[in-house]
Amino acid sequence: MTRSNSNRRAVYLTAVGLLVISLGAFFVVRSFGSEAGADGLLGGGSCDDPVQVKLSTTPDLQPQLESAAKSLAAKGGEDGTPCLQFTITGASSAKVAQDLASGSDQRPDLWVPDSSLWVARADDGESIPSIAVPSVATSPLVLVGRSENFANTSSWLGSFGGTQPALLDPLGTSEGALPLLAIQAERAKTSASNTQVASVLVPLAQRLGSMAKQYTEVDGPLSKASADGSNIVVPVSEHSFVKYQEDHPEAQLKAIVPGTGTLVLDYPVVVTARSNAEAVSEAGKALAQEMLGDAGAQARDDAGFRDHLISPLGAGRGVGDISQLTKPTAASVDKTLQSWATLSLSAHSLAVIDVSGSMAEKVAGSAKTRMQLTIEAAESGLKLFPDTAALGLWTFSTKIGDDSADYRKLVGISKLTPAHRGQMLSQLKSQTARVGGGTGLYDTAIAAVREVRSNYDSSAVNTVLLFTDGKNDDPGSPSLDSAIQALGRLRDPARPVRIIALGIGPDADATELNRLAQATGGRSYVARNPTDLQQVFIDALQSR
Repeated sequence: MTRSNSNRRAVYLTAVGLLVISLGAFFVVRSFGSEAGADGLLGGGSCDDPVQVKLSTTPDLQPQLESAAKSLAAKGGEDGTPCLQFTITGASSAKVAQDLASGSDQRPDLWVPDSSLWVARADDGESIPSIAVPSVATSPLVLVGRSENFANTSSWLGSFGGTQPALLDPLGTSEGALPLLAIQAERAKTSASNTQVASVLVPLAQRLGSMAKQYTEVDGPLSKASADGSNIVVPVSEHSFVKYQEDHPEAQLKAIVPGTGTLVLDYPVVVTARSNAEAVSEAGKALAQEMLGDAGAQARDDAGFRDHLISPLGAGRGVGDISQLTKPTAASVDKTLQSWATLSLSAHSLAVIDVSGSMAEKVAGSAKTRMQLTIEAAESGLKLFPDTAALGLWTFSTKIGDDSADYRKLVGISKLTPAHRGQMLSQLKSQTARVGGGTGLYDTAIAAVREVRSNYDSSAVNTVLLFTDGKNDDPGSPSLDSAIQALGRLRDPARPVRIIALGIGPDADATELNRLAQATGGRSYVARNPTDLQQVFIDALQSR
């Protein structure tokens, strides 16, 4: 709505807001009202001074809103119909949310995103936009793939297991964000553990995060999913699936909703004007009423959108009746997307494994030693990292390296090419506990942090993965307080290198490991039963 410009205070984006990809906006602008618009469409002629309303919407819904605006304009001034002229612009929901949050001058009066999850993310520090109409259309999230890839449809998490999920960018698209939120929302029904969720999401985030370009359109992944022998499944909106089917009738794809239910794209009408909000809200309600009326129902259904009541599409298209998962809160959206943003960053890590004498001890209730279980956990962990991750390997005890150092450098930090990955696995499998060897923990931790800092990668998460079953017992090493001070001096908030400490077994000193990790801004974990180490390792990666 036409308004005077007001001064805006400086606004800082959230960490995840900064990570949202600024998708190239797809702008198509048309005016609909009682005066000649950009495309020459005229209204009823009885409104001499229509209210000017700027509206931004997701490009998929733009034709339906344009049709409603044209119909409303034709009635302007008759039987109490308001005199309105809409200028409609198409842009991605993530782009508009980012513009609003940053205080951009590109601010519409009304906004119809594809999902209400973006509304809280459009907070500019002064106010969160208000919702005038909860929904003018809907489309449930569905999972699309070849029939043979749906052996397990009990849940979103289960459906992802044994397949290769291809998500659209979760930080820039609703169709990418909603599957992650669905996995969290369904836990109230499935009681899935953190470890079960992480075992699926950690490798998925690493794999998708390593892509040169994230998926932002459905055609690419759906085309791959339809190929013979493909095990790719793609979460998209029912609308996207129906349109893809119409454009590619030869594609051997089906859509399902997992047994736990699904989340829905809800297309709310949001008031984003800084002034005259009440008048703008009424304009939005008038447009929504026209959009939801009988005249627009068939056109909306033909376009593959459900009504605001989520009624099934006609002619047997789509997935029919659905059950809904509980809509996520703004806090859960923030938490989930922040976690994904961290997980999807590439890794630049040095794994440092204890080979002191105590690692040769047998684990109670197992035929394996602590050393064997640690190596197995490290091997499994290695599989979670994509080829674009960079990893290296050291071992430590006391006086086992060059110049009697407590650590031995086995494999330098480098990208996980097939050759480098093979070298890491070969070295891991060849390690044995050093009889009589002590635990030179402090010197090793300091040296490992220095090593990662020396070839820091600003585009990745830089960490030291420290595995040990005990506490420092090297009489020639500095004290714990001195080690903490040394790590503190190495700490640089602009170039963080964090220790992720993993204690193994009943002798691991949780307090000591926690202090070492915290000195670098990292975390520590202890698997009192070494057989739980693989689960602890996955938990550690998830919170890196």
